[in-house]
Amino acid sequence: MAPHVTTRASVPAMPETEAGFGRTSRARSSGQWTAWAFLAPVVVYLIAFYAYPLYRNLDLSLHRYTVRSFVQGGAPFSGLDNYRTVFDSPTFWPALTHTAVFTGVSLVFQFSIGMALAIFFHQHFRLSATLRALFLVPWLLPLIVSASTWSWMLNSDSGIVNTALGVFGIGPVNWLTSPDWSLASVTIANIWIGIPFNLVLLYSGLQSIPSEIYEAAALDGATHWSRFWRVTFPLLRPVSAITLLLGLIYTLKVFDIIWIMTRGGPADGSTTLATWSYRLGFGNLLPSFGPGAAVGNLLIILAMVFGLLYIRMQRRTLR
Repeated sequence: MAPHVTTRASVPAMPETEAGFGRTSRARSSGQWTAWAFLAPVVVYLIAFYAYPLYRNLDLSLHRYTVRSFVQGGAPFSGLDNYRTVFDSPTFWPALTHTAVFTGVSLVFQFSIGMALAIFFHQHFRLSATLRALFLVPWLLPLIVSASTWSWMLNSDSGIVNTALGVFGIGPVNWLTSPDWSLASVTIANIWIGIPFNLVLLYSGLQSIPSEIYEAAALDGATHWSRFWRVTFPLLRPVSAITLLLGLIYTLKVFDIIWIMTRGGPADGSTTLATWSYRLGFGNLLPSFGPGAAVGNLLIILAMVFGLLYIRMQRRTLR
C-alpha cells in the first residue's frame, strides 16, 4: 500500500482576509500601546504641574484657610466669600488698573521695538549675527540679576539714570520711591527684558517670507514703507498674533521684576494683581490664602479669555 502523503492542498488554511485582519489588528494594538507609552510622561507632567495646582488653587479660593488648616486640613467652606473680599478691597481697582497699564504699555513697546530690530537684522549686514546675539543677553540673564541692575540704575541718589539726567540739567527723579514713578520704572525694566523675545519670534517669521515677494514689490515701485505695510506686516500676522498672546500671558503674571524693584510700592503705586496675590498669600505674618488664591484665579481667567479670543481669530482667518 502506498504511504499516505498529505499535500498542502489538503490542510485547511485560514482565509487571507482573516489573516490580514489579524495582523492589522495586532499592529494597530501595538501602535496604540506605543503611542500611550510616549504620551504617558506628558500626561503625568500636565496632571502634576498644571491640573493639580489649578485644582488646589481653586480649592484654596473656596475655603477659609488659616496657617493651621493649611497644614492640617479641615478648612471650612466659604463659597465665593474670598472673591467678594477681593472685589470689596480698596486695593483691587488700583491693582487691576496697574496690571492693565503695565501689560498694555509693555506689549506695545516690546512688540514695536522687537519688530523694528527684526527688520533691521533681516538685512543681513556684516556683524548682524553678533549684534543679534548680544540683544539676547537681557532675555538670558536671570530675572533677579536684571531687576537688581535696574534698581541700581534707577537709584535716586547714585543711579546712573539720574546722573545722566543731571548732565542735561534735569533734577533727580525718585524712580523707585515715588508712587508717581514706580509703575513707570518697573514697566521700563520689563520692556527691556521682553524685547529679545519679540525679536526672536518676529525675526523667525521674517525668515519664512520668500524674497521673491519683495523683489516683485520692488519692481512695482513700492517704497520701503509700503512694502512693510502691504507685504511684511500682513504676512507676519500669524506670528505677530502668537507673539502678542504669549507676551500678554507672560506680562500678566510678571512678579519677580516688580517685587525685587519696588515690592509693589510705595503706597501700592506699582501693585499689580500678581504682586497682590503673592502679598496676600505669603507676604504677611498672617497670610490670607483664600483671597490670594482668588486673585490668582482672576489672572488665570484673564489669560484664558485672551487665549480663547486668539483661537477664535485664528479660526476666522482659516475660513
